Amino acid sequence: MKKMIFNYCIRLLIAAIFVEPGMAQQTIQISPSEIVFAPSDTSLWEAWKNELHKVRTEVKNKINYSGALYTDNNFKWASRCYNVTMLMLFDKRFYDADKGIFNVDDFLQDGIEQFGGYDGVVLWHAYPRIGFDERNQYDFYRGFPGGLVGLKKIVTRFHAKGVRVFIDYNPWDTGTRREGRSDIDLLCEIIKAINADGIFLDTMDGSGEEFRKKLNGVKKGIALESEIEVSAERIKDHHLSWKWIPAYKDGEAPGVLWNKWFERRHLMHMTNRWAKDHSSELHTAWMNGCGMIIWDNIFGSTNLYNERDKSILRLMLPVQRRYHSIYSGEGWEPLFKTELPGVFASKWFNKNTTIWTLVNTLHKDRFGLLFSTRHIPGTLYYNIITGREIGVIRGDTAHFTDSILSRGIIGIIAMKKEGITPEFIRFLQQQSIVYSNYNSDTAYVLSDEKMVLPASITYSKNNLPENMLLIKGSSHSTTVRFTQRECGFYPLPGETHSALPEQQMFEEIIRKTDITLDDYAIDETPVTNRQYYEFIKATNYRPANTDHFLFHWANGHPPKGKEDHPVVYVNLNDARAYARWAGKRLPTEAEWQYAAEGPQHLSYPWGNIFNEEYCNNGQYGGTTPVKQFEKGRSPFGCYDMCGNTWEWTESERSDDLNRYCIIKGGSYYKAEGSHWYTDGKAQQNDFSAKFILMNPGLDRCATIGFRCAVGIITN
Repeated sequence: MKKMIFNYCIRLLIAAIFVEPGMAQQTIQISPSEIVFAPSDTSLWEAWKNELHKVRTEVKNKINYSGALYTDNNFKWASRCYNVTMLMLFDKRFYDADKGIFNVDDFLQDGIEQFGGYDGVVLWHAYPRIGFDERNQYDFYRGFPGGLVGLKKIVTRFHAKGVRVFIDYNPWDTGTRREGRSDIDLLCEIIKAINADGIFLDTMDGSGEEFRKKLNGVKKGIALESEIEVSAERIKDHHLSWKWIPAYKDGEAPGVLWNKWFERRHLMHMTNRWAKDHSSELHTAWMNGCGMIIWDNIFGSTNLYNERDKSILRLMLPVQRRYHSIYSGEGWEPLFKTELPGVFASKWFNKNTTIWTLVNTLHKDRFGLLFSTRHIPGTLYYNIITGREIGVIRGDTAHFTDSILSRGIIGIIAMKKEGITPEFIRFLQQQSIVYSNYNSDTAYVLSDEKMVLPASITYSKNNLPENMLLIKGSSHSTTVRFTQRECGFYPLPGETHSALPEQQMFEEIIRKTDITLDDYAIDETPVTNRQYYEFIKATNYRPANTDHFLFHWANGHPPKGKEDHPVVYVNLNDARAYARWAGKRLPTEAEWQYAAEGPQHLSYPWGNIFNEEYCNNGQYGGTTPVKQFEKGRSPFGCYDMCGNTWEWTESERSDDLNRYCIIKGGSYYKAEGSHWYTDGKAQQNDFSAKFILMNPGLDRCATIGFRCAVGIITN
């Protein structure tokens, strides 16, 4: 019966609403994401609103709806959780990789200054990194520096600031390491260990009864938030949900969110993560008494908010938090009649207070009569966005004339004189201060990327280190191939910034690029366990953070029989440390690729047709010796450049929020069962994978090794 009742509601709306005597039947557009838009003919709005009330009652009666869980004090925090941020645990604002510390206080203070403060955070962990090796989504939380104990300390710091914490659940993660226990049992384990407050149900429209029962056994008040609007039957135990809001056309009235209309205490969060203009989301939230998802770090793609949208949010949130009981109550009239074209309003009320939330959907400032309403003697009116008293009384009618900025918002409150307390005046004064700092700049904010340059380590061509292959420099055109994923890619030559991956998700992208390489030399093979052991013995190297460092070794020694396999479980800095000791550096991405494809730009090191007999494509169940595939050598003689293990390159880049590196070659491993996983198995020479740098332990994988390179002195 999943969503049967909601579909019944939709049929009722389509069949019964918008009929005007003497006219053909009118219908409304109801998107699959369950947002109900009013008819374009405003004369039909009253009938439309009446039908909204009617259908809501009919559906509640049909399913015998009970909102008992919303009255439970343990869950009341959820209806107040207006502003939530998707916090990538690797975000540079939050995690300082160099110092290995988490800047919780600084991150939250920045959230106050930029976005009006966070009521909740989603601790995002695995995607888009999951799939490079067999670690599952729960291993990513366990791989947090300090483990679950360390993560609990972070949660405690959030709680001390009044911020609720959600963990993320990826139901599609079925192809990585299995633990012999159900997902819900593992989620309960994580929740209990770190004392989180809720679960974000990634890609889901709700969970089953088992989720709620088992979560109640962990602690009371664990809220569930679906990424997709939950059905009427499941709203009873899903206190929150998301809504993906597209940009509205100029002058179009925001729609009514059905989940919020059905259950007023159900809180929805608006988002459109790829948008450069978030005003449509803000308008929908303001008109529906709902919240926002702040998502400026999209799995490693940076999409910063403009100043205008941040200004709107800083003004909106104090009102929503202060009057949350009204916004979660029964007194709601959507699309209250206004007088200025392009300006729309909702009316919210209880027995003591009335609030009108207005939006200007046009891209120009407006001024004039906004609306009029019946005046009750003893009532005062204020603009709770600007902090000023407002309204002209003529007889028994109050008229409200004011300005509303381009794509902006205002709010008007009606209160009895006795409700005008000193605390309320202070609230108005604070809103006035925030409004005085309103910034209307809508320019798209770019985040410059910086690249780590390779170390200048050179040799003469007659004095190369042992087992290195000389490659003559070249200026040539080549291709870069990658899978378009939500973490994006880097800007190629001629581009100034990374493009946001709004289109062509999960499609293979091929870009032409011009490359100039000086003479260089590169290792014949990846660095082996044996070679890395010699480095350890010579230097006593031990990284500051040892999580997962050489995880496959036993008692400080390589696994027996795998001495000549590529060393793995080393992160980028561990690889650089070896290279420095060896008097070398890591190859750049372009150097690595040219060494693999040669002057003919072959698809694979051996030619243009894939042959599994020439590489490790997973058929051996793990790594293989670096010289096992003689026929798989590249035109320059390099072994093992396709499959076996990915290889680090000296291609680290960073912007304001993210760090990443490009890895090449593919590996023996591929996580099956979902397109959300990273690419796996052997890859073509020109294929590049963007590897988000998270933390030392999680960056050390069973499937990533490296080889070294040096520059050549030219006479």
